[in-house]
Amino acid sequence: MKAIQYKDYGSSAVIELVDISRPTIQSENDVLIQVMAAGVNPIDMKIRMGIMKEIRPVEMPFIPGGEASGIIVAVGADVSKFKVGDEVIALTKKNAYAQYVTANEDSVLPKPKGLSFEEAASIVVTIGSAQSVLFTEGKLEKGQKVLIQGGGGAVGGVMVQMAKAAGAYVIATASGEGVALAEKLGADEVVDYKLQDVTKIARDIDLVADTAGGETQGKLFQVLKPGGKLLSIATPPSQALAGQYNVNANFVVSDISSKTLQNGIDLIEAGKFQTIVSKIFKLEEAAIAQDYLTAGGVNGKVVLVVE
Repeated sequence: MKAIQYKDYGSSAVIELVDISRPTIQSENDVLIQVMAAGVNPIDMKIRMGIMKEIRPVEMPFIPGGEASGIIVAVGADVSKFKVGDEVIALTKKNAYAQYVTANEDSVLPKPKGLSFEEAASIVVTIGSAQSVLFTEGKLEKGQKVLIQGGGGAVGGVMVQMAKAAGAYVIATASGEGVALAEKLGADEVVDYKLQDVTKIARDIDLVADTAGGETQGKLFQVLKPGGKLLSIATPPSQALAGQYNVNANFVVSDISSKTLQNGIDLIEAGKFQTIVSKIFKLEEAAIAQDYLTAGGVNGKVVLVVE
């Protein structure tokens, strides 16, 4: 089969298209999926560049890709939830940049009705991350105020929609085309961070959901009410600033599972959720796709289509 591998740590120059053997089912609870599309996520580049070495060391050569959509072509003896021919989405953690991938059936869900394979491949990590920040850790409730840093991005755009569906008042930061996108997705207010100072606009926020990190993160403590929360999926927030402003601040490791995905999938099937695919590349264009995402300013999700 065709697959994308990192031959070593480094720049996108270490990415290569290879012909390797198709994976086989190793566990009786596994399924084999013919991949139709795979999501491209920042962690894919972090692994490649060696940023994750201490937290998540990998053996080279390595096939990246943590999420996929496709069709089941084989099932293990104990698989009870799926059959050959089912269209599914899967959290794979690795190996999704390929024509075939295996996954435990507990990490697989039916592909939401009405979504293309490209759209379906864009939702696993984004919905799981949004659910983890807003509800698992953030405990967001109806009527609360949430500030979403990066509301035009892949995860931020999902957060906007899920927070609105929960009845929260949503302020999103974005720039360029992301401003119009965040508005379209339902944000009550959108702050163009290149033209406006969010600390002069947002006040008494219950929850800051940070998808961007960087210098701006430190300023966001100012907008929280006492006892509020700043939760980031980008960089660990300052505990010194948390103490100074009398708020809670934590780095969130997303819990992505069939359970945490269900809320978002229910919203999709109820017509209350819009998938956000920014650009689609072919599998053999994986290096270009990663460089495109790394360059920044991407509104929505980058997806690889597998032929």
